[in-house]
Amino acid sequence: MATTAERIRAAGLRVTAPRVAVVDALDAARGTEHLTAAAVIERVREQIGSFSVQAAYDCLDALAKAGMVRRIQPAGHSAHFESRVGDNHHHVVCRSCGRTSDIDCVHGDSPCLTPATTTGFTIDEAEIVFWGFCPDCAPA
Repeated sequence: MATTAERIRAAGLRVTAPRVAVVDALDAARGTEHLTAAAVIERVREQIGSFSVQAAYDCLDALAKAGMVRRIQPAGHSAHFESRVGDNHHHVVCRSCGRTSDIDCVHGDSPCLTPATTTGFTIDEAEIVFWGFCPDCAPA
């Protein structure tokens, strides 16, 4: 498996310590949680020390544009970031605490992913967000 630095370079980006630390933080959270920028900043500071808010947003933006990071922002919630990209998965968000988890697609029982018209747009992604209550917040 490629190192973080090799993955960043393969995405066409310059390898920097902050970018490596951001990708490593998101990779470590993969499968368990989606991180806000604040959570990314906290984890990166634990790894490399000084890391400004602006540097965090610059790294996240560059990594998202390069396709290494996915930014999701469910209605009424701050942006969350994940390193799971390049597959067709969706998200479920807790209405109470905001916890966000991945939901894999079930083949043969898909929601509307094909628009009736594109109005001239070139569609490259469809995003589905399921809403409910996580196990910790679910009403008894």
